[in-house]
Amino acid sequence: MSTTKITVNNNGSLKVEGEFIIVDANGNEYGLQGRTTLGLCRCGLSGNKPFCDGSHRDGFENLSTAFDLPPKKV
Repeated sequence: MSTTKITVNNNGSLKVEGEFIIVDANGNEYGLQGRTTLGLCRCGLSGNKPFCDGSHRDGFENLSTAFDLPPKKV
């Protein structure tokens, strides 16, 4: 399986690139029509959730900087 890359965009969506599937809470797969790149909403304003429709331009602000998570609990 190839690596999937997720980019946390400043003031915007989560950009997903690579080979992936997206399912709802019941395990039903979204029909992505062959897309290998798309944006997932993280502002909560999209009318097309879970996908980004650009609604964050109305004021969502979040600057993201990578950091290390604490060690995994075992």
